Amino acid sequence: MLKQSVETTPDIPLSTFKESAELHIVDTVEHQETPLIDTTQDAIEDDKDSIIKIINLSKQFDGIEVLRDINLNIQKGEVVSILGSSGSGKSTLLRCINWLEQPERGFIYVGDERIGVNAETNKPAKYKELAKMRQRVGMVFQSFNLWPHLTVKQNVMEALIHVKKWSKSEAESMAETQLEKVGMSHKLDSYPSMLSGGQKQRVAIARALAMEPEVLLFDEPTSALDPELVEEVLTVMQKLSKEGYTMVIVTHEMDFARQVSDQVVFLEKGILIEKNPPEKFFTDPDSTRVRQFLKLDAS
Repeated sequence: MLKQSVETTPDIPLSTFKESAELHIVDTVEHQETPLIDTTQDAIEDDKDSIIKIINLSKQFDGIEVLRDINLNIQKGEVVSILGSSGSGKSTLLRCINWLEQPERGFIYVGDERIGVNAETNKPAKYKELAKMRQRVGMVFQSFNLWPHLTVKQNVMEALIHVKKWSKSEAESMAETQLEKVGMSHKLDSYPSMLSGGQKQRVAIARALAMEPEVLLFDEPTSALDPELVEEVLTVMQKLSKEGYTMVIVTHEMDFARQVSDQVVFLEKGILIEKNPPEKFFTDPDSTRVRQFLKLDAS
């Protein structure tokens, strides 16, 4: 696994800033050993309530297939946790939903809008079109990606002013509201360097919330935190789940996934091999590989 972290600087305008996260590269694998389940029907049924539809999605890095024929349907208000071992394609799948990675095959819809494609011309979306699409899907990375030269409040306000074109007073009001929601209203004028990892991540969550997205994506939001700081971030996420936010979470926090999820998805070598409600997934999974992963058969 190659980790890549980018710190933004004052001379990089918001319009050209590209957030970074983990780039997952996995070895070539034999797919015959991993059962491929047919979830196509899940991806297309109940369109009225579906906010995300992923159909036959495949992605490669340097000719190596890291996602293979993924079909997944996520409904409004659902919390879906994505589990799997390192290199299984979890973060890549999340990045494809936000079009930070472009798949070789397949379709991704947010509501009735196909991500990455101009609906009128059926050609790849231009940068401004893609930026507008991404406003529907907020993303929280494991590496925070806060602007070091801006205060906590300014970090949350920045996209509202430069992307949504809000006035400063409107952006300030929204920033204060969302920072209060994540328990960071006492740090409005602090800089990222003055914060703990857990506090930085809560600011990153507030920044995503401020854009009022329809879906929140979390890419291992606690993996960069010291163990004693994990709980404060998970508490905020659990609160959001109770408030009805649609959330897709890549995580290694098994207990958390069991508590907050409506559905749990398991990836193995880029293939979706199981999707079940948490009570089924964690106690009686269909897949032998999931049983091994959860150590359910250990004596």
